[in-house]
Amino acid sequence: MTRLVAAEWIKIRSVRSTGWALALTLALSAGLGYLIGRSFRATFATISADPRQHFDPLFATFYSLTIGQLALVALAVLLVTGEYTTGTVGASLAAVPKRGLFYASKVLTGALLAGSVAVVTVLATFATAQAGLGPHGTSLRGAGVPAAVAGACLYLTLIFLFATGLAGLLRGPVPALGILIPLLFLGSQGLGNVPKLKAIAQYLPDQAGMVVMHIAGQGPDPRFSRPYGPWTGLAIMALWTVAALVAGYLRMRRDP
Repeated sequence: MTRLVAAEWIKIRSVRSTGWALALTLALSAGLGYLIGRSFRATFATISADPRQHFDPLFATFYSLTIGQLALVALAVLLVTGEYTTGTVGASLAAVPKRGLFYASKVLTGALLAGSVAVVTVLATFATAQAGLGPHGTSLRGAGVPAAVAGACLYLTLIFLFATGLAGLLRGPVPALGILIPLLFLGSQGLGNVPKLKAIAQYLPDQAGMVVMHIAGQGPDPRFSRPYGPWTGLAIMALWTVAALVAGYLRMRRDP
């Protein structure tokens, strides 16, 4: 497995899109985090009452991850489907005839990459967002912050693996991104605000994972409220991820 992971890592770092996607993930998340923080700070400057009474700084901190994740999702799709579009998957399977082992090494390498990128991205986003929020921000030792930071790292890792499994099932970048991009955009920005669809949309993988980052929760606002807590939401997201990975494996085991 160590040699297989090393081989998968060579594939990942030899693709030009990898560096661009990782850079975009960090730049979009951290850059937008700062801008969102500055926006809240400017708004609070016009309010005479203390805005911090009903304000959760973690919402402003991690909301930008909903945009930055798109680059990470695109990378997961390209890394999986690239071997099928170029036809090199035949050579890979010839070198590793055990498809379960081949698939496991690809998933493990992706998880290690996504986890590492998630830690750097989440910490950078937290720092820039707090700089934007200024006196309205919080610290890494603040109430609920360590759990939210850990949850945000898990969220990005799981969304990457979810995209990996779906890409393995569909085999093509167009159908995979054609499902994932609208899902992540509409699920976050549109479907969750439609009352008749919210009952279903709130259990989508990204919607469930947002609770741990304080982007959604159990508050009074119906647009962001969820009937479950942060770790239950993350468990729902993990179930989606496992289902996608299993579906991708079954497709690989059945077809060349």
